Amino acid sequence: MRDLLLQCAGVLTIVVALIHGILGETKVFARASIEPERLRTLIRLVWQASTVAWIGGGVLLVAAPWMDSAPARHWIVITMACVFGFSAFANAWATRGRHFGWMALSAVVAMTVAGY
Repeated sequence: MRDLLLQCAGVLTIVVALIHGILGETKVFARASIEPERLRTLIRLVWQASTVAWIGGGVLLVAAPWMDSAPARHWIVITMACVFGFSAFANAWATRGRHFGWMALSAVVAMTVAGY
């Protein structure tokens, strides 16, 4: 059951990351006017860097049960719980709880910790 929770957390993480990336491009940056243009490009790339990092974290959570190393599982779970916990907190605080992202990331944290 623990392994299944980690893998579900990983899949949910990947889904949340993809939604984050798509909504960023279609909703946020489609309407944003950022000058100069090179700054707009930088902000877009930083936004998508978090998308790629979350996908990487999701892959690690999916793969953790197949690793034959208890320390690897331990540090993957601790690191991802901290990363997604901070992301959930920041999202809830910045949007005053009006954005679904903090709830999805909190679910990832809960499943990750339960799968430990």
